[in-house]
Amino acid sequence: MAICLGTFMLLLDVTIVTVALPAMAADLGTTLADLQWVVDVYALALAALLLGVGSLADRIGRRKVYLAGLVVFTAASVACAVAPDAGVLIGARAVQGLGAAGMFGTTIALLGTHYEGRRRGVAFAVWGATNSVAAAAGPMVGGLLTQYLDWRWIFFVNLPVCLVAVVLTLRSVREVKGAGRQRADVLGVVTFTVASGALTFGLIRAHSDGWTAPLTLGLFATAAVALALFVVVETRHENPVLDLSLFRRPSFTGIMVSALFLQGAAFASLLFASLWMQSVLGYEPVEAGLYILPMCAASFLVSALAGRFGPWSPRVTIGGGLALIALGSALQATLDAGSTGGGIVAGLVVSGLGVGLVTPSLAAAALGTVPPERGGMVGGAVNTFRQLGFALGIAVFGLIFQLRIERVLRADGGVPDPHGTAAALSGGQARSIVAGWPEGERAELAHLVREAFTSGLNAVLVVAAALGAVGSLLVVATVRVPAGGAEAERRRPEAGASPHGQETRADAAL
Repeated sequence: MAICLGTFMLLLDVTIVTVALPAMAADLGTTLADLQWVVDVYALALAALLLGVGSLADRIGRRKVYLAGLVVFTAASVACAVAPDAGVLIGARAVQGLGAAGMFGTTIALLGTHYEGRRRGVAFAVWGATNSVAAAAGPMVGGLLTQYLDWRWIFFVNLPVCLVAVVLTLRSVREVKGAGRQRADVLGVVTFTVASGALTFGLIRAHSDGWTAPLTLGLFATAAVALALFVVVETRHENPVLDLSLFRRPSFTGIMVSALFLQGAAFASLLFASLWMQSVLGYEPVEAGLYILPMCAASFLVSALAGRFGPWSPRVTIGGGLALIALGSALQATLDAGSTGGGIVAGLVVSGLGVGLVTPSLAAAALGTVPPERGGMVGGAVNTFRQLGFALGIAVFGLIFQLRIERVLRADGGVPDPHGTAAALSGGQARSIVAGWPEGERAELAHLVREAFTSGLNAVLVVAAALGAVGSLLVVATVRVPAGGAEAERRRPEAGASPHGQETRADAAL
């Protein structure tokens, strides 16, 4: 309960704001394009800081870091709720992402040290179901709160839930430390944070400023230099924040890649589907959220059943789950100008089944690849790759979305500024664009907008399907962890922790 409550709130806040952006823009007197940072900066902070937080937790205590994350997240949520303008809101969301990293970077390690054997499988199943529900239910919860109360309540609601999580953590979670006496890898944390942050920021700016803009090129150059420094530092440090030798194991690499593709393929596209339903189809926030709800139910059910009737081979659950996500995205990518929200429900259900299979298996398989004292590092790494997948997915999909819309508008020839109109449509301003045209041309323009927007969404879903399919094939080709075998091997006396870079029986099994 203590871990799942915190996990639920931090993941809910990744997607809960998507349906509230139009209401935020109207209330704060800004544009939807500017408020896109309300989504991006949270995902960016969470992705960039997770790895460092997981390593820090191994040193000073995972319970301590989890509690600190809860407190920071709660305080930042209140700041978001009372924000007087867009700048304050975006800044508070960045701090909220810092607190979320403190929680998410320790959850896998905390569960791994409190449960063993079959109980661990059930615990990860419940945690995985919580992950799935939170990510999928965000638009629904955000729609309810925005439509019937106010958009500020999507942040106020965090306060009571997080306070309960703090009390439960103090009462029921014991402190666990890892390699606390070893020298901290401060430079590794800094270089990775700079690399991941600059790369994601660069992709976001490329979407709005162009690939050859000085700021965009500068951010990509910064990311490349920081990543090169990170690799050098990690290969020389005695206690690296991410042991790069783990990537010599095909199973570990396959798990990390599948974590990256999971969030990008399954959840990054939801932002554009939500914009389509509200901006183009004219749905209210709650109505848009209801169409996403079946995905939430499917993922919860499968996660719960997988934990009860397992253990299953990670190769089957992760590879099969990603294949279902690919199939679900492909089923959604059949929309046309006359489609309604019902056109994506079947595909969302199939994707939800895949998410329910992948999420708990991913955490358990990753934790079984290292000794217990490095659980924070690997847990942080898995969740880092997941959130990087979401942040990069939004950035890359946003670029594909806008380029596809612009191509359709240019082919029609009836819009004088295809680039500017495509950018405005990507920001969810479809209805305002149509309303600004002469009355006699509105019907024709409205049809063109629906056609362009739907084409852009289809393009995003096709790429999401490709990501899921590639991820599934990579898992089948690389992951060789038997059902329950990774933990069993790791717990053998002769398969304990080894000096940095040396192989153990667990290494050989993986």
